[in-house]
Amino acid sequence: MSISRLFAWVVAVIGAATVVVRRAAEGASQPAWGGNPAIPAGKAQGSLPTLKMPTARGWGPGQLPVAAPGLKVNALAAGLKHPRWIYVLPNRDVLVSEAMNAPRPPKSLFDYAMIATLQRAGAMGKSPNCITLLRDADGDGVAEIRETYHEGLNMPFGMELVGDTFYIGATDGIVAFPYVLGATRLTGQGRRLTTFKPGGHWTRSLLASPDGRKLYAGVGSSSNIGDNGMEAEEGRAAIHELDLTTGVSRIFAGGLRNAVGMAWEPHTGVLWTVVNERDGLGDETPPDYLTSVRDGGFYGWPYCYWGQIVDDRVPQDKAAVATAITPDYALGGHTASLGLCWLPAGVLPGFPEGMVIGQHGSWNRSKLSGYAVVFVPFTDGRPSGPPRDILSGFLAPDEKVSYGRPVGVTLGPDNSLLVADDVGNVIWRVTAA
Repeated sequence: MSISRLFAWVVAVIGAATVVVRRAAEGASQPAWGGNPAIPAGKAQGSLPTLKMPTARGWGPGQLPVAAPGLKVNALAAGLKHPRWIYVLPNRDVLVSEAMNAPRPPKSLFDYAMIATLQRAGAMGKSPNCITLLRDADGDGVAEIRETYHEGLNMPFGMELVGDTFYIGATDGIVAFPYVLGATRLTGQGRRLTTFKPGGHWTRSLLASPDGRKLYAGVGSSSNIGDNGMEAEEGRAAIHELDLTTGVSRIFAGGLRNAVGMAWEPHTGVLWTVVNERDGLGDETPPDYLTSVRDGGFYGWPYCYWGQIVDDRVPQDKAAVATAITPDYALGGHTASLGLCWLPAGVLPGFPEGMVIGQHGSWNRSKLSGYAVVFVPFTDGRPSGPPRDILSGFLAPDEKVSYGRPVGVTLGPDNSLLVADDVGNVIWRVTAA
C-alpha cells in the first residue's frame, strides 16, 4: 500500500470517529430545503472539520441509477474520463468536457488529508483536459461515434455556441473558436477573451443571454471563507458578464461562493444559478441554494449566509452584510449542487416545468447528502413546491462507496435529459419509460 493510500485510510478512520462524536453532540437535523428552511445555528468545527466521503467504485455490469417512476435511464456513452459538463450542438451532436481538479502541494496536515480523500473519492487527479464529441447517428439512444473535439486547454468546463463562434470556459479564462456545423473537431486559432484566476473552485460555466449579445461565466472562490485574504479573491465568487460586441467584462453579481450551473427562466427572462455554500459549520449549515440573480446583487459570501446570518469566523464588513440578498430556495446542506437546466413541462412524464439540478454530493457532514438528480417545480417564475428525485442510487446504502456522482445536466436532442456522471464516467440519458 502506498503512503498516500495508507494516509487516506487513516484519515477515513479518524473522520469516522469524528462523525460519531459530532452526531452524538449535534443530533439529527431536519433537511434545510425550500424557500423558508430551518437552518441550525452554525457551530465552527475548528481545525478538524467533518470529513466523510465515499470511495469511488463506479458502476458494475448492468448496474444503473434508479429512475423515478415513469422514467427509464440508459448510458448514452460510457468509458469517458471524468465527464463534467454537457452541451448539445444544433446538429444534435453532444459535447462533453472532461476535466478534474489537479493535485496541488498541501499547505497543512488537514490539506494533505483533504487531498488524499479527494483522490480516493475520484475527485482529484491528472486532468484529461479535453472535450469529446458524441454522435448518435442511428437514433437508438446510444452514441456510436466518439471524437476528440478539442484538447489542450487548462481544465475546460463550460461551453456555449453563439452564431458561428464556439466559446469554452477554461479555468484561466474564456477562449473563442470558429465553429463549423457538423465538424467533429474544432479548428483554427482560439482567441482569449478574458483571464480568470485559476485553481480553487476551478469550474467556469458559461451561458449566453437569450439575444446572444452577452456571455455569463461562473467564477468560484479560491477558498472556503477567504482563507487566503480577500485580495486573493478579487474577481472571484461571482458571475461575470462579457459583452460579446465590445469585449467589456464586468461582475454581474457577487458574494456567490461557487455559482456553477446557470439557466434562464423562460417566462420571466430571469437568470438563475445554483451555489455551493461554505463548509465547517454543521450538517445543514448553511444550505446550498438555487436563486434568481440580480444585476449588481450581493449574496453574502464570505461575511454571511442565507441573507444576513453572520459567519463570525470571518473578519466582517457590516456595509456588505447589510446589502446581502436572501436566496430563493435552499437545496440542503453540502449537497454540492452543480448542474442546472430548465425542464419544460412534458419532456419527462409526470414532471411539470421547473429546474433540474445535478447534486454531486457532500463531504463535510456526518450523514451524506446529494448524490442525486433532483427537480424543483416552478409556477409563475418561482419555485413552487418540494423537490423530487429524477435519478438516485448513486451512493451505496452504507455510504462507503459511490457508484457515480452527477454533475452537469441538460436537455438532450431527442426529448431526453442528459446527466454527466464523473465517477461512473458515463453520460446518462433519461426518457419516458
